[in-house]
Amino acid sequence: MKQSVLIIGGGIGGLATACMMAKKGYSVTLVEKNAKIGGRANIFSSQGFTFDMGPSWYLMPDVFEHFFNLIDEKISDHLDLVRLKPSYRIFFKDENKVVDLNSNIEEDKKIFEAIEAGSGEKLEEYLALSKMQYEIAIKDFMYKNYNTVFDFFNKRVMTEGRKLSVFAKMNEYVERFFKSEILKKIMQYQLVFLGSSPYNTPALYNIMSHIDFNMGVYYPQGGIYKIIQALENIATKYGVKILTSSPVKKIVVENKKASGVELESGKLLTADIVISNADIEHTETNLLPKEARTLKKKYWDKTIMAPSAFILYIGVKDKVPSLLHHNLIFSKDWRHNFGQIFDKPAWPDDPSLYVCCPSKTDPSVAPAGKENLFVLVPIASGLEYTEEALEAYKQKIIATIAKEMNIPDFKNRIEYSRMYSVKDFAKDYNAYKGSALGLAHTMMQTAIFRPNNRSKKVSNLYYVGAGTNPGIGMPICLISAELVYKRIHNITSAEPLKNL
Repeated sequence: MKQSVLIIGGGIGGLATACMMAKKGYSVTLVEKNAKIGGRANIFSSQGFTFDMGPSWYLMPDVFEHFFNLIDEKISDHLDLVRLKPSYRIFFKDENKVVDLNSNIEEDKKIFEAIEAGSGEKLEEYLALSKMQYEIAIKDFMYKNYNTVFDFFNKRVMTEGRKLSVFAKMNEYVERFFKSEILKKIMQYQLVFLGSSPYNTPALYNIMSHIDFNMGVYYPQGGIYKIIQALENIATKYGVKILTSSPVKKIVVENKKASGVELESGKLLTADIVISNADIEHTETNLLPKEARTLKKKYWDKTIMAPSAFILYIGVKDKVPSLLHHNLIFSKDWRHNFGQIFDKPAWPDDPSLYVCCPSKTDPSVAPAGKENLFVLVPIASGLEYTEEALEAYKQKIIATIAKEMNIPDFKNRIEYSRMYSVKDFAKDYNAYKGSALGLAHTMMQTAIFRPNNRSKKVSNLYYVGAGTNPGIGMPICLISAELVYKRIHNITSAEPLKNL
């Protein structure tokens, strides 16, 4: 008789795990609290506009391709990927300066050189090191499970770790190469994808520059939700049973062993293995009894959460010539902006922000002649607000976009808008403190210091997703699925799997 697996949560990590376990021959059931699967990678449509609600950057194409190959699928059979050129545009606030980056070393060297003499060669040196470090990370670190501190601080880490700049801070590392404030910001902004600040993030995450500059930025036609649909189709093909609108009330623990879940409806689902893709704090604090919790309240009180977000989904009349697919506005006072997100939480008075305009690449996401805008302002997790305050902040952000991105009469051209913020993340995804991403990638929340993907108190209970290793991001959650698969099957290799 097949062993049964029950997965809580249909985010990318949960869906990927379902595909792998079902492909291996397990009987898999996935339960999702919301009406749609996808977790934060959700979707909605209104007035002819279709909005990806969460992730919008398709990075690390090698990791996506590896995962699809692992489950005997061709990624090209599921996704129509377009490489963006330029990759993105940066607007520097109050400086009337716009920089386009191309993910082409020769073109980007010229852009850097025009800003700071000698920086073109420095960029080449930086990216060569970043590539080397990425390859080490993929081969020896990212696909490895950790059990004790000695698994991490071993001879391999102490030798290769020096090359990875494990023990430096990102801002200090970047300053070794570049003096211009503009270039330093360009080399640090990728940390937003990890929900971190350059002032407390290990420099090993400079690998993000290789991912960005060397590997390029892609977009799946039809939107990011096409990834979710692809995983759903594959999971269904292998027999995964997906139950939506099925919130879990508790994980059933008998004799210190997970034996299934009880749904809010009262229905009991039994399983030999339980894997939670729900927020780890929610799983530990709300779904497990006190005696079965590995991570206590004291732990969560001390954690540094990645930012939440103030998001606007906007439908705009007519085209907006000044925008590319991906666009960023950088605040003038970088340290002050990060301080309001991480150190002294407050609504940013000089925010950096991101505007995605997928209708530049994909005509299916907006009516003809109109634009679809996804606007994201990183803000501190746990911020309180009233709806009136949120509306006032919306007007501030719209005014900032109109001015800095040169969009005449922007406010009056808005045909549709919806706000989404801290309370929505908490309500829709059981996100601790309403974080948009989960645990930040600080030194003490990376690798061995990140929550393990196996419960220490309950046998046959595992975790997958952004809250455990390796961490935040769609491709990283695919690696997380591979790690939990390795954990269940006692595979100790640090290298990516060749087959299931």
